[in-house]
Amino acid sequence: MAQLVIEGGHALVGDVAVEGSKNSALPIIVAAALAAEGQTVLENVPRYTDILDLCQILRELGCSVQWLWDNRLAIDATQLSTHRARYDLAKKLRGSTYLVGLLLARLGQADVAFPGGCQIGSRPVNFHIQGFQALGADMRLEHGSIQGTVSGRLKGSRVYVERASFGTTLNLMIAGSLAEGTTILENAAMEPEIVDVANFLNAMGARVRGAGTNLVRLEGVKSLKGAHHEIIPDRLEAGTYLLAGAITGGVVTVSNVIPEHLRTVLLKLDQCGAHIEEDMDWIRIMGVPRVQAVDIETLPYPGFPTDLQPQMVSLLSLADGVAVVQETVFENRFGFTHDLARLGADVKVDRETAIIRGVERLTGAPVQAQDIRGGAALVLAALKAEGVSVVDSVEYIDRGYHSIEEKLGALGAKISRNL
Repeated sequence: MAQLVIEGGHALVGDVAVEGSKNSALPIIVAAALAAEGQTVLENVPRYTDILDLCQILRELGCSVQWLWDNRLAIDATQLSTHRARYDLAKKLRGSTYLVGLLLARLGQADVAFPGGCQIGSRPVNFHIQGFQALGADMRLEHGSIQGTVSGRLKGSRVYVERASFGTTLNLMIAGSLAEGTTILENAAMEPEIVDVANFLNAMGARVRGAGTNLVRLEGVKSLKGAHHEIIPDRLEAGTYLLAGAITGGVVTVSNVIPEHLRTVLLKLDQCGAHIEEDMDWIRIMGVPRVQAVDIETLPYPGFPTDLQPQMVSLLSLADGVAVVQETVFENRFGFTHDLARLGADVKVDRETAIIRGVERLTGAPVQAQDIRGGAALVLAALKAEGVSVVDSVEYIDRGYHSIEEKLGALGAKISRNL
């Protein structure tokens, strides 16, 4: 397993550009395979390991998937013909769930391995299954796979999305685009990535209205065509580098970002005492010697994102005062705090609440990533810790950050990768 070796205590200074959004790219790549005619060209596609695995799955389902440039991807799904996704690949990533909606809509049957990904709670697929059943699919879980069949086309229906589930909203948008009649999603997720996927579907010829609100309406069409689309910037990667600047007391400018997508995060950083500047497509953070403690509650968008909670906890571990962080989106998302404590942090966890008492300093230690964002949080803490830290299991971090050591190194971090 790869490791990151980090010598802490160096303030980050400089500019860093973020990749396209992983949480947009995964469903958009799948949605591209809804097109029975024409080629789709996607711009600003990040080359994370999850993306590469998904591309390979689509190839084995019969699609042509080719990288034209570093971040440009061409997809032709004219020959999509296989309804069973390769088990060992599909089980590796959470985004494989979107394949179920695709295959039910295009082929009328699906057999996709129960999804894997980061272990940060149950993240149940039953919301997805209930939605597909509402659209007329016969669904079952057998032999570690999600299996479904449809007699004819999916049928539009009114569906209440439990917990405003992000993945369920996207999956039903994918499936509902080719359903017969009207599909209405109540209590839909409202993240920017939902809007991005809706814009892409509409460019293909779908009829999606209301994305970005809690009521999404889809008028099903008989077929879709390939389209050209540029994926939005990754607000979570952008937030991570802003927090890296804050925790090291540096000055970091993050470009290729939409500031409005991070409004709640910027508000909290301002309350911490960090100085923020922004323009249309960049944000600059100017750190201070010691931030002030603030309380955080994760919520669906536009609330504070759960995927930036671990990185925020790392920052708060060095704050002046006591902070309370409540996790309302996923259970068991504070697992990384055990390793954060190895670096010297004072964090007490009671179920889904963490109490962080700011300490004067952190010290280097060996730690291990257990998921994408928790791993990023440990990297941020190591950047500030005195001495050398070694972060193991970097493959988790690679699932959400492309060449993180190169980007941080360009900002002045003393960081290297051991294979």
